[in-house]
Amino acid sequence: MSKIRVHALAKEIGITSKELLLKLNELEISVKNHMSTLDSAEEEKVRKLYKKSSSKNESPVKNENSDKKRDKSKKNNPNKEKQSEKKLDNKTSKKENKDINSQKEKDAEKTPNNKKNKKKNKSKHKDNKDDKNNSFKRDLTKKKPKKKVKSRHRVEEEDKGDDSIIVIAPITVKDFANQLGVSVSTVITKLIGLGVMANQNQSIDEDTCILLADELGIEIEIEAPNLDQSVEEEYGLLKEDKERDLKLRPPVVTVMGHVDHGKTSLLDSIKKTHVTQSEAGGITQHIGAYTVNLSGKKITFLDTPGHEAFTSMRLRGAQTTDIAILVVAADDGVMPQTIEAISHARSADVPIIVAITKIDKPEGNPERVKQELMNENLVPEEWGGDTIVVGVSSKSGEGIDDLLEMILLVAEMKELKANPNRRAVGTIIEANLDKAKGPMATILIKNGTLRFGDAVVSGTCSGRIRAMEDDKGKRVKKAGPSMPVVILGLNDVPNAGDTIYAVNDDKTAKTIADKNKEISREKRLSQTTKISLDNLFEKISEEDVKELNIVVKGDVKGSVEALNQSLLKLSTEEVKISVIHSGVGGINESDVTLASASNAIVIGFNVRPNINAIELAKTEDVEIRTYRVIYEIINDIEQAAKGMLDPDIVEEILGRCEIRQTFKLPNNQMVAGVYVLSGKILRNSKVKVLRDDVVIHEGDIASLKRFKDDAKELATGFEGGLVIDGFNDIKEGDLLESYIMKEVERS
Repeated sequence: MSKIRVHALAKEIGITSKELLLKLNELEISVKNHMSTLDSAEEEKVRKLYKKSSSKNESPVKNENSDKKRDKSKKNNPNKEKQSEKKLDNKTSKKENKDINSQKEKDAEKTPNNKKNKKKNKSKHKDNKDDKNNSFKRDLTKKKPKKKVKSRHRVEEEDKGDDSIIVIAPITVKDFANQLGVSVSTVITKLIGLGVMANQNQSIDEDTCILLADELGIEIEIEAPNLDQSVEEEYGLLKEDKERDLKLRPPVVTVMGHVDHGKTSLLDSIKKTHVTQSEAGGITQHIGAYTVNLSGKKITFLDTPGHEAFTSMRLRGAQTTDIAILVVAADDGVMPQTIEAISHARSADVPIIVAITKIDKPEGNPERVKQELMNENLVPEEWGGDTIVVGVSSKSGEGIDDLLEMILLVAEMKELKANPNRRAVGTIIEANLDKAKGPMATILIKNGTLRFGDAVVSGTCSGRIRAMEDDKGKRVKKAGPSMPVVILGLNDVPNAGDTIYAVNDDKTAKTIADKNKEISREKRLSQTTKISLDNLFEKISEEDVKELNIVVKGDVKGSVEALNQSLLKLSTEEVKISVIHSGVGGINESDVTLASASNAIVIGFNVRPNINAIELAKTEDVEIRTYRVIYEIINDIEQAAKGMLDPDIVEEILGRCEIRQTFKLPNNQMVAGVYVLSGKILRNSKVKVLRDDVVIHEGDIASLKRFKDDAKELATGFEGGLVIDGFNDIKEGDLLESYIMKEVERS
């Protein structure tokens, strides 16, 4: 028996997969999703149903045929038509003559007063124009709004039965003066008397407002600002669209996967077959996204294959990507970076489509790849799961069209919609400062339509769009949902991942940008630290944390799995412990980025972070803890959850050096010729030997020399020789990390 998939049948009939699924449920035919199969009897039943519905709509066709017959009869007897038309013209001409004669008689009676009436009408028009102009001018005067503000406060005071004026602190000097109904110069003079030097645009705090009001002899009430309301909500930038205004938009796709698994080749193949041949133009290097056309439907690809960029966008709150394409090579299988990509995609909560590349290679084994994907809870559809898996070849182009069709199918099921008839909201994909053009930003429109000349604001940047280019480098006047464009006109370079809004005018854009600057300055001053084991119990007590996220890295797979199981058992009623990602190998930048995005702690078992990861952890304020004994990890986290963690001895890393050469002494001791990469190496410090970021030994320095002389320390950029006490298994390329154990009092 021949079988057909639901989406294929829907395509043949000419309806969407969703409509067909609803119809099948009405017919009591059990199907799971659009990839389910129908047998020949069920297929025939559906086809008959849609044939009947099409036959009912044949009556309009008959009417069209009758109209055609009339047209033919008109062509055959043109004389009859002309005669009837002449009769009608004669009748209408007689009526028109009668109306003209009667109108002339009426006009003759009114001729003496016509000129006067015209003059009166002219004067009336002038008066109306003057009234309009005067009213317009009155609305634009500067004094009127101030009076309105005062009167509004007076009304509020009368309603309350109190003489106090409500002031929300912090407030600018100018706004404070306006609310109290006094001049700005008077307020500034009083401030100078109080020892505060501030201009009219600077903010004053609650205490200063109270002192000023006492000096001026006015009673005020300080009201706390609405902290729950964001700047976007305050200015109405987050308005919801009505369902009837929403229209389908193209999906936005990001490609991720392991190194050398064919991400770039896949993107190049898609560009070659669907961008160049369809005369849509090539992709330019200055933009991070491009659009592909397939059977009249569009797909927008984000040209950010690395999942680190994908997560950093999620970190800033920009849910840009709709679908993630996970690339896995048929000859290599699931690798550590593939697992990381899966974790990143799941954290961002986007559907995953697996593209198995290099299927044309003789050593390729797609079935083995599917088996490995099942271990990561990605079960292919043909094996009863819900993950779409497509085999592709970038060289021959095999499977490329199938992959694009699956993307459109997932997009159809997700029903991605946006309202094109509103002010635009977009996401900054990348931004740079051009020497000739100034700040340039590549943005992806999420909702609405962005037009040339619109006033825009993104974070602390604002401006007006002076130029827009699409992904082919062509100048455009407007850009709709899911369309990538490069814009010029911002006053500064915005942050990648920030949201950009189109607003009413330049003044509103500048006001929002200034408010965002003030908020970011206050955040920097307060600088709340992220979660760590030290402050975990305090956060639980404040009910800020109900879940502790952990990123686990270890030296071998078995240890990592054992550690994961042990950590999950530590969950209590107060705090739930969840491992968001685990893997084998050293702690890298990707782990720190994921931890920062998920407010997690990074735990390393017998592994160390590389230099870039350490620097990024300092910048992102992420805690990295490394251990050699598994029980220490369990004890620390268990005690931290109970508020009993009391470590008083910590490691202080002094520096790192690289072994450039090795020498053997007559007593069989190995001397390491080292070059100091960062920090310093002390003679009396301990040292860890790292090979591929994995700790292979930990011990003391037996001797440290600079040339032939003994040295107390080696600074950054210097060379020297050292001997590790009781350890000779050193190789060129190994890293040595110098550290001391330091007692730290608990704050």
